[in-house]
Amino acid sequence: MASAISYQPRVQPGQVVMTTGVSELIQRGVFDAVPYLQRHLSGDWGDLSDDDRQQNDAALKQGDRLLSSYQVTPTLKLWIITERDRSLTTLLLPDEY
Repeated sequence: MASAISYQPRVQPGQVVMTTGVSELIQRGVFDAVPYLQRHLSGDWGDLSDDDRQQNDAALKQGDRLLSSYQVTPTLKLWIITERDRSLTTLLLPDEY
């Protein structure tokens, strides 16, 4: 029996939305966004520099905007941004920023 991966959310996402590009990739079955959203909400910022990771860790305490970046495939990168007031979390492709 496979065990589910559990995560401890550190971020309240507010409303979760995605751009058209992300939606189309999900509909085509290119990837499942849920594990990446879970990683973001648990404080796993993905493929960021140490400086950007530290900024996110500070933003958790100070209530600033959070950005995660995940290399989904060699040619596909996903960004997840949670706004500073935690009202909205957006999944987007970097070229949609």
